[in-house]
Amino acid sequence: MIGESWSSPIVYGDKVFFSSAVQVKKAPEKPKNEENDQQQEDKNRLPEDVYRWQLTCLDLESGEELWNVISREGTPRIRKHAGSTYACESPVTDGKHVWVYYGMHGVYCYDMNGNLVWEQDPGAYPTAKGWGTGSSPVLYNNTLYVLVDNEENSFLVAYNASTGAEKWKVSRDEKTSYSTPVIWKNNVRTELVTLGSKARSYNPENGELIWEMKFNVGRAATSPVFDSEIIYVGLSGGPRDIGPLHAVKAGASGNLTQEENYSNAYFAWSDTLAGLGYPSPVLYEGKLYVLADRGGEITCFDAATGQRIYKEKAGKAAACWASPWIVNDKLYFYDEKGETQIIQVEPEFKVMGSNKLDDKFWATVAVAGNNYILKGVDKIYCIGK
Repeated sequence: MIGESWSSPIVYGDKVFFSSAVQVKKAPEKPKNEENDQQQEDKNRLPEDVYRWQLTCLDLESGEELWNVISREGTPRIRKHAGSTYACESPVTDGKHVWVYYGMHGVYCYDMNGNLVWEQDPGAYPTAKGWGTGSSPVLYNNTLYVLVDNEENSFLVAYNASTGAEKWKVSRDEKTSYSTPVIWKNNVRTELVTLGSKARSYNPENGELIWEMKFNVGRAATSPVFDSEIIYVGLSGGPRDIGPLHAVKAGASGNLTQEENYSNAYFAWSDTLAGLGYPSPVLYEGKLYVLADRGGEITCFDAATGQRIYKEKAGKAAACWASPWIVNDKLYFYDEKGETQIIQVEPEFKVMGSNKLDDKFWATVAVAGNNYILKGVDKIYCIGK
């Protein structure tokens, strides 16, 4: 059973890993009460369904299940959006171990045979509107970083990846966010960059704040992209906001938005009307590609200057939650209905074709050589040459 999961699959060598939460027992429905106070109580009550949080390993070539381990079984500790799942965070591996974080339901480390090495519990806290979580763990230099932004007690914690021992923990003046942090190795230093109401850069060794910048609008759902000189940070837009995008230079420090005009020496450029959606942008050969989360619209920017090169629509697309990817000058993206668009990005925009899988997709594809691993609601797929 693939289980409920919006997390993305990952691949290492000949193994595919994915996390999921399987509902094993549904709580009986309670009779409706016309009293407003009772309705409010029901709205705030934690779910009583029973779930099984699990990690699965498949053979890349055959799709055969090599192992499946149950990390936790019980009732959820938080609520989630009706359209979401209790396994939105993608696993991470170094080829010796695989780590998985199930939102507010624990961090687990396994060896490559599925044996539990350690587990940690960062705690469970309410999220905005009870919508749940989405930020995946990050691995760097034998350290696992977990971002726990919520409505009550937000923080960033670093664990020793081998033992699970806490190395450091810093509080964050933030509310719920869904963006996965990134490790930015630039030509000045290595930084751990997170998004929220502010973009913040931390020293990955001790959690010391290096720089921060304030956003005026948007929701932290996408992840930054970068090269050795610039990191591109932005928030997802919504019905009333247009997602902004800012290019921050390596070597930045302090508060970058004291004047709130995004024009000091640490910014290469800023575009407050960039139209960033929920998919993360793609940086490729000096150009930045932004996929809208509705309508299949693609905007191409010059990564160095922020100049818009084109804004084109790629066929008729449903909602896009997964991030696009580029291979051999072709940009690929799929919508939640399984329609994949193939776009030539060089030397000019051109729709090359499309194909369809009969499933529902929110998870971003995993690319392994000539194989693409796509995880839907009903099945996980390997498409290759």
